[in-house]
Amino acid sequence: MSNNLNVLLVGAGYMGKEYGKVLNDLKVPYSVICRSENSALKFNEELGVLPITGGVENALKNMGEKPDAAIVAVNVEFLASTVISLLEYGIKEILVEKPAGLNRIEIEEVYETCKKMNANVYLGYNRRFYSSTEKALEIISEDGGVSSFNFEFTEWGFKIEKTHHAPEVKEEWLLANSTHVIDLAFFLGGFPKEMSSFNAGKLDWHNRASKYAGAGITEEGTLFSYQANWDAPGRWAVEVLTKDHRLYFKPMEELKIQKKGSVEVVGVEIDNQLDLDFKPGLYKQVEAFLSDEKDERLLTIEGQFKHLDFYEKIDGV
Repeated sequence: MSNNLNVLLVGAGYMGKEYGKVLNDLKVPYSVICRSENSALKFNEELGVLPITGGVENALKNMGEKPDAAIVAVNVEFLASTVISLLEYGIKEILVEKPAGLNRIEIEEVYETCKKMNANVYLGYNRRFYSSTEKALEIISEDGGVSSFNFEFTEWGFKIEKTHHAPEVKEEWLLANSTHVIDLAFFLGGFPKEMSSFNAGKLDWHNRASKYAGAGITEEGTLFSYQANWDAPGRWAVEVLTKDHRLYFKPMEELKIQKKGSVEVVGVEIDNQLDLDFKPGLYKQVEAFLSDEKDERLLTIEGQFKHLDFYEKIDGV
């Protein structure tokens, strides 16, 4: 693909606007679909494009020229149905916000429909495209690979409880939100071959668990561990160890480094202007999606479907 193609953006909320900012800067022609008049007016006021209202099904019936590609940035509970509608309409290239569905049933339906329509669906895990991630990959390569890694996906339960997310979304919060950090950790360090997982506790808004711990070995033979406690202080973090360095993503937009033989942890200088001007990682993610050459950082729906095995194990499903 290229940025000369016509793109359909579905969703005019926060994430839709963030994608719109990138498309505007890339000068990619695009149209927008959303549900409410209020969202459409706000999107037009901020980005200069007036969305078609009434939802996907209604808009597709009145669509003129079929878009070459689509970006889906709707609420989690509508991701799967939206992507399936676009696939059945005939759009062959789709970028959808993570996790592409609310649960295994929905994600499998997207995967099967994608195969049936001979299309490509990619997941929007934008942290794979952070400038900090790019720099870390350079250092990892120079050091000869990852020796071990660990990560934390603690969520601020006291805040999530007060949000307006649907109860079914909150119950699937690990898949819907925590996979941002889990995906990045495994993207950097390697995906699990074997893993032991433990969880305990529960919250008023999340009955499945509130505390998580586990460890395993990747397909390449790298050891890893993880933990999270959604009822205690903490934050997302990833630590990657090589033979010469320990790399810290905490916060994940930044990269810090510790050299062998030193206890000092210092910041790594990175060219992160795009991550400052736009939602971090989003600009290069959209560029990769629009490119004719497939970027290995783009996770396919097939890959996401396979990853459900270890996501569900971590979550205790």
